[in-house]
Amino acid sequence: MTTVASSASRAAEILSRPVTLNGLTVPNRIAMAPMTRMFSPGGVPGEDVRSYYARRAAAGVGLIVTEGTYVGHDSAGQSDRVPRFHGEEQLAGWARVADAVHAAGGTIVPQLWHIGMVRKQGQPPFAEAPAVGPSGLRIDGTEGTGNAMTQQDLDDVIGAFAEAAAAAERAGFDGVELHGAHGYLVDQFLWAGTNRRTDAYGGDPVSRTKFAAEIAAAVRANVSADFPVIFRFSQWKQEAYDARLAETPEQLEAILAPLAAAGVDAFHASTRRYWLPEFEGSDLNLAGWTKKLTGKPTITVGSVGLDGDFIGAFMGEGSPVQGIDNLLDRMEREEFDMVAVGRALLQDPEWAAKVLAGRFDELKPYDAASLKSLS
Repeated sequence: MTTVASSASRAAEILSRPVTLNGLTVPNRIAMAPMTRMFSPGGVPGEDVRSYYARRAAAGVGLIVTEGTYVGHDSAGQSDRVPRFHGEEQLAGWARVADAVHAAGGTIVPQLWHIGMVRKQGQPPFAEAPAVGPSGLRIDGTEGTGNAMTQQDLDDVIGAFAEAAAAAERAGFDGVELHGAHGYLVDQFLWAGTNRRTDAYGGDPVSRTKFAAEIAAAVRANVSADFPVIFRFSQWKQEAYDARLAETPEQLEAILAPLAAAGVDAFHASTRRYWLPEFEGSDLNLAGWTKKLTGKPTITVGSVGLDGDFIGAFMGEGSPVQGIDNLLDRMEREEFDMVAVGRALLQDPEWAAKVLAGRFDELKPYDAASLKSLS
């Protein structure tokens, strides 16, 4: 049986290894997962946001992936408290965040986001902007109140992502993450359930990937060659947890290969539980399959450190399936390269420092009350 002491030693050794994403060296294997917080009035990240990210970098998080930030397209979002990645004041605020994270010893990428048909018309920051998507369909497949995108719409959104990426590099960020997951705009194109187009952007998996690949290519062309471009994707969607982009590894490869060819340097594979196998006949999770199929570095995520059961597994209690040794085993055999931690880092800014130091007994179970502040 693995002892707590040996688990602590393995965690310190394995998770402390640097990892390279294109031209970026991340000091360790722990990332902060992107989580929408809505603490940026007017879309401007302020001092509290700056301190929130810097605290986690100072406590050992190697790579900060920011909360989703709206790109410069009027239909991109539906809250004036979600940060934007366009506008002079907004970008100045983000530059201060990047500076603070670097001063704390971490690296940081903004997640660039367009919510697509999730948007409800009449909401800020641009109340008159319609919802837009591949076919004007909601996640449940019903007709929405928005518009199927024209070629001009597609070009405008592609340009907005490319400009946001260039702004990130100018502001001193270490790379960008493109949000292609969870039923938002890019994912609406990837998924057959919301993409019913009959033009070049719809049909088979490769055609449904065309929009995402064009965004990636435009971003790649608008930043330096060594500036990392990460693509986050998921099978599941908001309110459609059983949805799947791919039923087989071959279908997944058809989606991922055009993105890798377009300039994506790493993939962030979002699952709800990282330890679950993605396809029958293999223990590989979604990040593991992604690395096997593309050869690119991958980030896994999904309920890491989320609850008391997980903490018990860290301490050698109960089932080891979700525990630290299973995670470390997978990382040691190079199934994936990094692990992203979400809500556990909201609960405890010191989570990474405690794990890296083997202080498992100090880990705190997640409490939803942590969502109410930027502690």
